[in-house]
Amino acid sequence: MSKRDAFLEAAREESVERFLQFIQLHKDKAEPFDVEEVVQEMSRDQREALWGRLDSLLQRFLQELPPERWEEGREEGGGEVESAVDPKHVMAVVDGVALVASASLKVLQDGDTYRALLKVAHKLHTVLASLPISEAPLQLHIHTFCEAWWKKGLKKREQFGRTAFLISLQKSFILKKPVIEIQRLWSLHDVLLSLDYTSEDNKQIVDLLLQCFHRPIYMRNDDGKRFLVFLFSWNINFIWVIHGTIKNQLEFYNKTVTTHITEIYFRAWKKASGDFLEQIEILCIQDFMQCAILLHRASPVHGKVRQIVSYFHTRKGCNKVDVMLHNLYKPILWKALNAPNFEVRANATLLFTEAFPVHNPDRTHEHIDDTIQRQLDTIMALLEDPHPAVRSNATLGVCKILAKCWEVLPPTIITDFLKKLVNEMSADASSPDVRCSVFKCLTIVLDNGLSHPLLEKLLPTLKYSLHDSSEKVRTAFLDMLLKVKAVRAAKFWDVSNMDHLLARLAIDSQSVSKRIVDLLFKSFFPVNETEREWCCRCVTLIQMNPMAARRFYQHAYRHTAPTNIIKMMLAIRRVLNSCIQSDFDMTEIDDSIKENSAEAAPVVLGKDMAVVSGLLEVVVILWRSVEKALKLNKEAQKYTFAKFGNVMSKYFQTFEDERCTVPLVQLASFMPPAAVPTFSCSVLSRLKRLEPGAVPAQYSQLLDCMCSWGQTADILELVTEWLTEALPKQREKANASRKVRIQETVEAKPDLALVYLEYLFSHTSTRQEVMRLGQKPLNQLLTVLGNWKSVLHTHLSSTADDQPKPSLETALKAFLLQGRLGAHLQHDASKGRDYLLSLQHTAAWVAERVLPFLANSTNNDEEDSEKSQPLAAQITESFLTVCRDVLLVGLGDEEFKGQILHLCSLVLVSEAGFLCIPAVLPILKEVAASYVPDDNKQDQENQEDPTTVILGVVANIFQKVIELLARRLRKEPEEGKQLCQSAVPGLTDFLQVAQTWDTAPLSGVFSTVFAVIIVEMRHLIQKITHPEEVITPESVEDMPPLSSILLSVILKSSPVSRVFLTEVSSSLESEAISNLYELAAILHVLSVIKHTGQSKAGLKSAATSVQQQLHKHAVTSSDSEDIQRIIFESSVKTLNEILDL
Repeated sequence: MSKRDAFLEAAREESVERFLQFIQLHKDKAEPFDVEEVVQEMSRDQREALWGRLDSLLQRFLQELPPERWEEGREEGGGEVESAVDPKHVMAVVDGVALVASASLKVLQDGDTYRALLKVAHKLHTVLASLPISEAPLQLHIHTFCEAWWKKGLKKREQFGRTAFLISLQKSFILKKPVIEIQRLWSLHDVLLSLDYTSEDNKQIVDLLLQCFHRPIYMRNDDGKRFLVFLFSWNINFIWVIHGTIKNQLEFYNKTVTTHITEIYFRAWKKASGDFLEQIEILCIQDFMQCAILLHRASPVHGKVRQIVSYFHTRKGCNKVDVMLHNLYKPILWKALNAPNFEVRANATLLFTEAFPVHNPDRTHEHIDDTIQRQLDTIMALLEDPHPAVRSNATLGVCKILAKCWEVLPPTIITDFLKKLVNEMSADASSPDVRCSVFKCLTIVLDNGLSHPLLEKLLPTLKYSLHDSSEKVRTAFLDMLLKVKAVRAAKFWDVSNMDHLLARLAIDSQSVSKRIVDLLFKSFFPVNETEREWCCRCVTLIQMNPMAARRFYQHAYRHTAPTNIIKMMLAIRRVLNSCIQSDFDMTEIDDSIKENSAEAAPVVLGKDMAVVSGLLEVVVILWRSVEKALKLNKEAQKYTFAKFGNVMSKYFQTFEDERCTVPLVQLASFMPPAAVPTFSCSVLSRLKRLEPGAVPAQYSQLLDCMCSWGQTADILELVTEWLTEALPKQREKANASRKVRIQETVEAKPDLALVYLEYLFSHTSTRQEVMRLGQKPLNQLLTVLGNWKSVLHTHLSSTADDQPKPSLETALKAFLLQGRLGAHLQHDASKGRDYLLSLQHTAAWVAERVLPFLANSTNNDEEDSEKSQPLAAQITESFLTVCRDVLLVGLGDEEFKGQILHLCSLVLVSEAGFLCIPAVLPILKEVAASYVPDDNKQDQENQEDPTTVILGVVANIFQKVIELLARRLRKEPEEGKQLCQSAVPGLTDFLQVAQTWDTAPLSGVFSTVFAVIIVEMRHLIQKITHPEEVITPESVEDMPPLSSILLSVILKSSPVSRVFLTEVSSSLESEAISNLYELAAILHVLSVIKHTGQSKAGLKSAATSVQQQLHKHAVTSSDSEDIQRIIFESSVKTLNEILDL
């Protein structure tokens, strides 16, 4: 029996196992059996018989186990089911039938009867519609069969094509790599032409098609892009839906995807015709034009809309595009250029100048010339627009037009435009943006080489723009000069004089000076010339402008390799060697000349110390710029150290001028101490010999040297020794046990020691060196600094006549530095809180030994108290400042915060504690800021929660602060006002933190503030005796002192103002305010807030709450005294003014 007969015989229900074996043989690539080959060899009758048998086979198995039950059967795992048929077996049969049906389609010939095959196709289609997701291979086979049926053009192709199209569309969204499905979708795109867009049955497909515009993979894929373009031609009503979808998604497209979308629009427009073309132009392209004109510049989609419209502008030159732009812009562009809104005019100006000329190429030449001339006149008028944004955009447009159309524009037009820009717009006094745009946009014109001869004549008139008051204008001007230099349009020094450039380099900002260096680098550092020429140029630059020389060489490393920088340093060294007198060992100079025998002798400077100091400064600057590169190249570093180390001692001997000494010390700090032995051995002696009161310039570089050499321990030892010896008891012990020592004896200078220590702590590099010394020397220093507390206590206890030594200033500074050192040590400590504990002990000392002096004095001690109270306040404030810094950097834990807040409480209950209010408020702010408001309010309402406890203490201390301010204003009004003013920064910062909390206890802070203001205002209103005194305040200056201060602080911040107004409303709603005087006080506060224009919504809400309370006093007030009636009427008037916002 032949293969085809055997296969035909196997396609029966009785021999289904044999049929499946044939299918398996086909799938096994090692076997020669091929279903397609067998079917092709069959006669027509055999094929029809085969299809009939396949139909019966499929019918039989699908009746026993429909596809809906396949998943159930698989889940039951082969257990007893109603049907004896195995789901896997059924699926295998269906898969085999699909395989044979697909092979049959390939060999189907014209004239063949395929009624039975159509029945098979219908059954497979039914299976496909209800197939479980898990059966992906079978789905793919039936899907391929439906696709082939559509492409073959057989009967009922629309049904099979629709299914294949829908499945491909769905799979393109599900698969991680959907490229194959997108290609298949494009091959089936004609299916859409057979579908009814308006039918409800196709709504699913329409929704999925719109989803394609959400998928960047479609836009990046060529077939996907073709498919999206085709969708514009499916149905004319679908165009607007697509456009709406894209507009909604535009905000989320990146620049690349927007470019793809733009190409899709353009290709859809290019392929369209008739009504479709008209719809795309009107509904899509013109809509984008309108949006580009009307959208705010700050809109997130404005830039993307401009990108789309600009793409069409770049396609100008094609007759069809020019006609389209002319027709679409005609009804909107010219109207927009004359719109009252400046943003509309500015946007329209950009579009107009970018699309220039907007004309119809089908008209006559005379008409086109006339149109272009009128448009040029319009552009000239836009350059004189009253708003700078329009003038800036017009400037950009003019420069783009000149660069693009230089060859075709009349010379007079070009000259007029450039003169307008150079002579007028560049000097626009009303707007730096316009001046900036002139220089930015002239670089566009410079790209056209034909513009160079004319610009060479015009640009020199711009030379003073280098000194423009606006930095961005100066930056743009220099960018233009760099462009002039790059394209060789003119000599840049003809546009801006060299002296002017150097003067600006010496004083201007980083961005400006960097550009000037870009401009001048080859002039003063010609890397292709000899090193001697480098030095000559360097000397010239120093002589012209020393400050400019420093700035120039600060940026030199950006333009050349580190090798050239080091060569420059060594070349300057040779020049400096030539300045040394004959007593210098000439072999060094001889060696230098031998090293550079190919070059001329070094530049001779003589005794010009200004130039010598300048050269030394340049060496320092250059060395600093390549310091990292030298560390990476040990050989170069060693060579450089050796070369400079050989001459440093002679430099110090010869160049004794102070201008030279400073850079020499800096130069020495770059080298190891062994390279400069003479100098390095004398640094510590110099530091010891300085007198108290020395300025930073005298010691800062010496300290930097010591730290860079790793000799920080010597400095710290000196500081510790001086501070120890200067203590009164220690001095006596030192005198008693003094022994003969063979060393330099210097009197202890504690003031100088503290100055050194403060410098070391204040600079990152030196502080890091100090902290690397380890705990032992630092703990010793900490102990010594702590001992100075006894000196402070002595000063507190002493009488006015008895002034102990050392001085109070020295002791106070030591006390402050002890706190700072403790904070640094705690920060560097890997674990434990020993140094926080030290600060807590200091807090206890302040509470025990200092705060008693803040108490009121008796008559006998009045004179001494006048001295001790301010001193005690000063000590307390100094310590609280250190504590604030500890909290600021996040070092304080709960225990530390608790003790410092306790100290603040003790300070405020002291009689003179009010003096420390400016120092207490920052503590409250930092403690409150260290906690974050939690959404879980249950924890915050828990009274035992540590956060709640700490913040409760903060709120209580703040209330005490407000009470003290009020009391001080009553007792000493002038002194109280000064105290309030000094507390303003602390109040501002604290309320800014407090407003972030909407729960207790910090939410009560605003209740305190509100209560104080209302009480003070009510008291003032109650004192009114004459109707003329009833005046509603308009500003904080019109209010009582404390209310004025508090309200001015509140109004500095919009969030704080909103929270305060919320507190006003809640107080009124709780009926805590019921008195007419209190309501009048509230209205006075709201009136002041109204005049600032802040928080209009909160203000109106508070005013409405007042209105609900105020009407209760309308009847009673009419029968009362005249004053109450006048206050009521004034309140009603104020309320009406507020509610008329």
